[in-house]
Amino acid sequence: TTMAEVDVQSITTPVTILYCDACGMPPEYCEYGPDFETHCLPWLKKAHPHLLARLHGGRSTNNNDADDDNDDGNNAGPTAPWTTKERLIAFYTKYQPDKLDGIDGILEKYSGKEDKLFTALVKKYGPEPEDPFYLGSDSDDDDSDDGGVNEQLEGMDLGGNKKKRRGAAAKKVNKVDTRVIVQKILRNRKKAVTHVVGLDTAPGIKLKEASKAFSKRFAGSSSVKDKEIIIQGDHLEEVAEMIVTKFGVSGDAVFLDLDGEFVSYA
Repeated sequence: TTMAEVDVQSITTPVTILYCDACGMPPEYCEYGPDFETHCLPWLKKAHPHLLARLHGGRSTNNNDADDDNDDGNNAGPTAPWTTKERLIAFYTKYQPDKLDGIDGILEKYSGKEDKLFTALVKKYGPEPEDPFYLGSDSDDDDSDDGGVNEQLEGMDLGGNKKKRRGAAAKKVNKVDTRVIVQKILRNRKKAVTHVVGLDTAPGIKLKEASKAFSKRFAGSSSVKDKEIIIQGDHLEEVAEMIVTKFGVSGDAVFLDLDGEFVSYA
């Protein structure tokens, strides 16, 4: 048999490879990436449910519950935080739109050094654009996850009991004591945000300015909501240190929420 008599199709059969829209890897390898729970799994469930069931079995159940909760709450906001690529696109869209075509090259160049990349960008251009996920989708979770921090903050007596006074002296008594609580809240099992409660009780501090300072310091999103500052990432100790050193709040007035127990930073 000569080569001319061999059926070419019997030698090579084209194979179609599926790639994840969220991370760019084949779905079989998504679970080894950092965005599997927050981005890859929702995409698999929506686009290829049969493949999801074959690869991960019962994992889809937890996400079904989460989606049901979102449907019950009529949550129209984003269901996951930005990926690294989306953060970079938002950054260049705001500051340098002419560089959007080179996003993939930048990501490849700084692979594994994304934190340093964003730190350099914030230093050069300004604060990173705020992720809508941390602005709009935290309202219901904040009420349930804060463990009653606001109520406990109001109930904490740090200055001792004082006798009631009348007249002009009463104004001094009514002055709010400075009490700041820093806590970490987990989102989607892996993602974390740092909440700062009570910084508005510190004299001379404007929350929006403080939020911008946190955003610049940690090269991530930071926003003000209901007198709380919400910072992307786990920065519990660093935030407390910054409140003391940069904003001049006494360490005795700053508390870390460690699994529901308030520990003084001093």
